[in-house]
Amino acid sequence: MGQVSLTIRQTRDALLVVAAGMIASEGILSEADRAIGDGDHGVGMARGFTAVEKKLAENEFSSLSELFITVGTALMMSIGGASGAIFGTLFREGARNLPANEFTSTALSIFLNDGLIAVQKRGKANPGDKTMLDALFPAAKSAAALIEYPLDVGLPQVVAAAEVGMEATKNMVASMGRAKTLGERSLGYPDPGAISMLLILRFLNEAAQAK
Repeated sequence: MGQVSLTIRQTRDALLVVAAGMIASEGILSEADRAIGDGDHGVGMARGFTAVEKKLAENEFSSLSELFITVGTALMMSIGGASGAIFGTLFREGARNLPANEFTSTALSIFLNDGLIAVQKRGKANPGDKTMLDALFPAAKSAAALIEYPLDVGLPQVVAAAEVGMEATKNMVASMGRAKTLGERSLGYPDPGAISMLLILRFLNEAAQAK
């Protein structure tokens, strides 16, 4: 039997791994954003996850919901702009129905599906619009199909689904956000938000595998 669940403390530690990974990915994300945006996505995400690191290090948490809401609030308040609103919403709203103290494959599915619904409502985007949703949507769909599996078995498949979704954004014409003005010129480049979504899940998986 694999790693079935993470405790609140283990989940906090995993999210610290995510934060460190996102901070270290600043250059990759900014380079991706320079191709179709204004080049500041990596700076914003690094700033946001630096704030997350601080909040997680300073506090103890009594529930998974409190933990994820704290992450979302830190992102929303520190990144600013559309990315802050979207990734903050993902964590804040994805937290609402989480179980109290065990992060399982079911909890992952709840987080991604509730987060997906909230992000779609807030951003008014759909899969195929060349946004982070193109990685989040297949990840949520994959997670929902894998709730019977241990977390360390299901998570790699969720990451793989997100990666396929991110790669697909290279063949999309942006219809949302700053890249929308590029039209056909946005073809051939992945969406920076989709890369961030993939990386968050990838670092989460790395942390879960190490437990």
